Amino acid sequence: MARNIKRYFQFGDFFHYFLRVFRKHDDKYPNSFNLRMMHGINRISIIMFLICLVVIITRFLTR
Repeated sequence: MARNIKRYFQFGDFFHYFLRVFRKHDDKYPNSFNLRMMHGINRISIIMFLICLVVIITRFLTR
């Protein structure tokens, strides 16, 4: 039971991708126009999510 719960809270892959999106180009991954556009859109969506999360938390705390 504890192994199953522990598996759900492993965020290694998520943080690896998150760092990959905001880092410079790495030579072991291919570089193409589609990949650059995908990472650009993901940057925008992550930043918008974080901004909205801050707005929601501040509205919750001020009421």
